[in-house]
Amino acid sequence: MTGDDHATPRPGDFTGEWHPTMLRRMVTLGRPLYKLWFRSEVRGLDRMPSGGALIVSNHSGGTNPPDVPILWLDFFEKFGYDRPLYTLGHDILFRGPAAKMLVRMGTIRANRENAVKALRSGAAVIVFPGGDDDALRPTSQQSKIDFFGRTGYVSTAIEAGVPIVPAVSIGGQETQLFLTRGKGLAKRLGIKRLLRSEQVPVSFGFPLGLSVGAMNLPLPAKIVTQVLEPIDITARFGKSPDIAEVDAHVRKVMQSALNDLAAERRFPIIG
Repeated sequence: MTGDDHATPRPGDFTGEWHPTMLRRMVTLGRPLYKLWFRSEVRGLDRMPSGGALIVSNHSGGTNPPDVPILWLDFFEKFGYDRPLYTLGHDILFRGPAAKMLVRMGTIRANRENAVKALRSGAAVIVFPGGDDDALRPTSQQSKIDFFGRTGYVSTAIEAGVPIVPAVSIGGQETQLFLTRGKGLAKRLGIKRLLRSEQVPVSFGFPLGLSVGAMNLPLPAKIVTQVLEPIDITARFGKSPDIAEVDAHVRKVMQSALNDLAAERRFPIIG
């Protein structure tokens, strides 16, 4: 690979472009599904600071998590499509035929360089530190915040000089009954070599019943997202913050908020 080849942007690399037209279409098409089927609700968007902000959230809903589109609906209704909102995505998303569409919808390759560039441009950026491990967690663990030791989001926010905006969501793990991530099965099948994934989730739902790969259609579980108070890292932790301390604080406030959302739910799916 030559230096010029390396300098050529790949699909998903942040280039400073923002394509609100595509997102407006997707939000218009998706609004009935998410607002009626999932009865989606996003609270606390008034807390969003102006300028660059790193939205740090738990990830829910299996192989097709609905948390990003649900946030889109209320974010763009409140702030309009002139305010860019990017989502950090796994490399595998940019290998298929949908890569170009994902880029136009604000998905950028999940690495620190891309995230910092987007944040410094004044955009809001969504990151799910727990990744697939979080999105595929058993339904019995839906109220647990776990980033699996990943703290890179803290370094990203510090480097970009932006606040962390924690957000928590509940209900996504009720769209199917997620039983196990299937890590042992994935290892036996050699999935990691093919898809760079360590999970083959097993779930129970409609219409397949017991499903390997969580291929059932999503049940109409009510999904609620709560945006929390921004965390100014320097103001709270000083000019040389301890990464682990910041991470522990973020997870603590998120866990407390998620516990509150869980306590509000009367019945699974119904909400």
